[in-house]
Amino acid sequence: MADTAIFDVDGTLVDTNYQHALAWQRAFRRYDVSRPLWRIHRAIGMGGDNLVPDVAGQDVEQEHGDDLRDAWVEEFDRLLGDIEPFEGAHELLQEVKDRGFKLVLASSGKAKHVDVFLDLVDGKSLADAWTTSEDAETSKPEPDLVSTALAKVEGAAGIMIGDSTWDVVAASKLKIPTIAVRSGGYSVGELHEAGAVQVFQSLVEFRAAIEGTPLARATS
Repeated sequence: MADTAIFDVDGTLVDTNYQHALAWQRAFRRYDVSRPLWRIHRAIGMGGDNLVPDVAGQDVEQEHGDDLRDAWVEEFDRLLGDIEPFEGAHELLQEVKDRGFKLVLASSGKAKHVDVFLDLVDGKSLADAWTTSEDAETSKPEPDLVSTALAKVEGAAGIMIGDSTWDVVAASKLKIPTIAVRSGGYSVGELHEAGAVQVFQSLVEFRAAIEGTPLARATS
């Protein structure tokens, strides 16, 4: 039984995954590194420190890693105006809060981006805490951000809600179960294989079925 709900933000509450992929592709092209969008998309959910070597190799990371991450920020900034919240995001957060859970919105994004995303779902009015890239030394699939999120509210036990296999893997390293939504583009099978305890097509479907999930009631 859990007392804390840890919601991934990018790709789970706000529709950002394809903007992330496009921004990374444009950043790579600045350094004459060509990777197809589908390959980049498969790594979205990782932090930039892990994404660059995963997609482009360790040599590119060593030669251009920090510059690529700076270029990605510039490219992503240009796409911020295209980003929208997923249907039912705020309502689901309200539902979870009303059921007695501490609520943490966990992002490894830049603080200026996280502010925009939280405003899109009116998250600051509901969340007990939130995270940014400044809160963890290493990013998903390492578990640092998840443990930081739980510690911010002194939670005893958590439930992770995410959209990617990387969310599931990071949480599982702390023995925290994950409920997944398919907004990250991963299949039901992939998410279950990574360790997700339940998978929903959307936040709306998730909320409608919440009584049958670990988020039905918080521990007292």
